Amino acid sequence: MKNLISAFLLLLSSGLYAQQSDHASVNVYKDARVDLLLKKQADVNDVSTRNSTRRRTAPGYRLLVISTNSKQEAIAARTKIYSSFPELKPYMWHQSPYYKVKVGNFTSRQDAQAYQKKLAPYFPGGVFLMNDVVEVNPEATASSDSL
Repeated sequence: MKNLISAFLLLLSSGLYAQQSDHASVNVYKDARVDLLLKKQADVNDVSTRNSTRRRTAPGYRLLVISTNSKQEAIAARTKIYSSFPELKPYMWHQSPYYKVKVGNFTSRQDAQAYQKKLAPYFPGGVFLMNDVVEVNPEATASSDSL
């Protein structure tokens, strides 16, 4: 009985498959602008891939200079970093209810501590050393390693 049911189902499914394959003709009409858009997207992807090889991330340190409820205070701290320490890159983000500003991409703790001492007079609330994932430029590290 089971063999009879299995044979019947097999025969039925092969008949349905044969019917579907008889009508498998499909016409696709494509706008030529789609190819242009795909080419532009491929170019953008190539550029972003090249830029991502120049900027990578690694474990490191950043200095937390302010954590406040006031957006104006955070912007003022970021501006102070830009004007007094242009070599440092400030990062500001909102983590409700606080605005936080961290600075630097330090791979060594000693470099971060040196800047911590330099920043302390500008931020009397304290400058705190934090473990973070930092941006690393492989070209710069390769050239400093070869010296």
